[in-house]
Amino acid sequence: MRNTLSLYLRYVGVSIRSQMQYRVSFILYSIGHFVATGIEFFGLWALFERFGRIRVLSGGQDWGMAEVAMLYGMANVAFALAESWARGFDTFPAMVKSGEFDRVLLRPRSTVLQVAGREVQLMRIGRFTQGLIVIAWSTWALHVEWTSARILLVAAAIAGGAALFSGLFILQATLAFWTTESLEVFNAFTYGGMETAQYPLTIYRSWFRRFFTYVVPLACLNYFPALAILGRPDPLGSPVLWHWLSPCVGLVFLFVALRLWRFGVRHYRSTGS
Repeated sequence: MRNTLSLYLRYVGVSIRSQMQYRVSFILYSIGHFVATGIEFFGLWALFERFGRIRVLSGGQDWGMAEVAMLYGMANVAFALAESWARGFDTFPAMVKSGEFDRVLLRPRSTVLQVAGREVQLMRIGRFTQGLIVIAWSTWALHVEWTSARILLVAAAIAGGAALFSGLFILQATLAFWTTESLEVFNAFTYGGMETAQYPLTIYRSWFRRFFTYVVPLACLNYFPALAILGRPDPLGSPVLWHWLSPCVGLVFLFVALRLWRFGVRHYRSTGS
């Protein structure tokens, strides 16, 4: 395990050094990500400036700008982490098409380690930083009383969200063993899922809520933890204990995705190129 971690860190070091060869480009890309996500947040602000609050199910509290900003920030920080260390899986179909994955199989190392380590994008720090700023502002605006339990919950929710998004990237890459090309429809669950997670679950239709709770459990990465942080009851009736434990679902989802990846590797037949 220690040797595997050491090798992965070497992969990360090589990737970072290669990006630092063009520092101006790296800085501009990072600023670009920061500005782009800032414009997205400005659109969110414009929405609430016009309509005030989001109405939810009867019996539940409406969500204002600061509450939704917390969901937005947690989703963006988690997605930035996943996008930085799982970028290799997002571009994996190119390895299948070129036959490069055949060489990966010849090396006595984990295929997950090699694919994940081939491209680590440090430039995602722009989205990461912007998300942290939004979280800080929302908690200040909501006067959240930070306790050690709440700090731990936020960290667990971000880690669980990063694991879940990483699992989605891995599943998308796994399909390439059979389809060769990446299926664009899967972006509805990765990039589209990140957009979905920025709003409270209760604004969606019942079938949509069930899908993103039990199939692709995005609600577990920020909606349920946000309820615990804000001290709100769930109008859907979920217990308070679940609000605190829900980030663990992200790790379970990642574990399942890795098992499916191993299944795909065993059934890989190369491209013949």
